[in-house]
Amino acid sequence: MVTAITKLFKQLLEGKDLGNQSTTDPNLAIACLLSEVAGADYQIDESEKVAKVHLLCRLLNLDEASAKALLSRAQDKNKESASLYDFTSQLRELSQETRFELIQAMWEVANADGKIDPLEDAVIRKTAELLYVDHQAFIQAKLAVIDKTKP
Repeated sequence: MVTAITKLFKQLLEGKDLGNQSTTDPNLAIACLLSEVAGADYQIDESEKVAKVHLLCRLLNLDEASAKALLSRAQDKNKESASLYDFTSQLRELSQETRFELIQAMWEVANADGKIDPLEDAVIRKTAELLYVDHQAFIQAKLAVIDKTKP
């Protein structure tokens, strides 16, 4: 994030047009959000990596190789990003149902290692707010994931 802010200041000082910045495609934005939640607690477990690939395959109808390539691009993009808004702004055109599925997928990544860290919760909460997913749906998605993993 610091790199992105530094880059923005350099562009301002050089007088560059900030309106011509490249935009993120929706699939990349989804991959970035899944990566953000996995890295929120600064520990990316192998189960979280597997969950991200599986969820991208399911959500975007990708094969495993394409999902892994997309996640690799997402990791680079996350390093340049200043905030979650960089990604959520690309996804506002999605249907409410699709936004709910994305929030639920984020919960699945967060819970892949068997525990949901408060930092992961915060990333998902902020994403839900930015995507206009109401609190009831946010909680419903969380409970659905937790209930699915109970023995």
